[in-house]
Amino acid sequence: MADGLALEGALTRLVPTSEDDLDLLASWFATPDFVEHWGGAPKPREEVAEKYLGRRRPRVESFLVLAHGTPVGYAQSWHADTAEGGIDMVLTAQARGRGLGPDAARTLLSHLRGNLGWRRVTVDPARDNFRAVRAWQKAGFRQVSCEGETLLMERLLTE
Repeated sequence: MADGLALEGALTRLVPTSEDDLDLLASWFATPDFVEHWGGAPKPREEVAEKYLGRRRPRVESFLVLAHGTPVGYAQSWHADTAEGGIDMVLTAQARGRGLGPDAARTLLSHLRGNLGWRRVTVDPARDNFRAVRAWQKAGFRQVSCEGETLLMERLLTE
């Protein structure tokens, strides 16, 4: 795991990914249940290395989601402009349904607002991914539109 800014939540800790995380992330992104709602198909190791190890900083910030020190998921934030962008997150099957997703989302939102000055954040879960939609709602997101199989949800960070 990378040295750098760790984000502390009530249940989770987010740490920047690094090249040292390739084996873990490649194993996760190779499993159908992990990528079921993240493109739907397992990702090749080369794609994981290119996209999820922090190589796209500063436009995309990549994090491991930890619970009690154990990696349980991946989260990223991406900049659309100076005051807004989006979040993507996926947790391992064993970590789902324990409140970790909403906690990780709130933790990342706090960082985006407090440290980066973001005012609006979007997410785009699959409409039929009820667990993810509910987790985003628990983190304060509301649906603003629906296109095909995808919902667009937003959280204004002005409150």
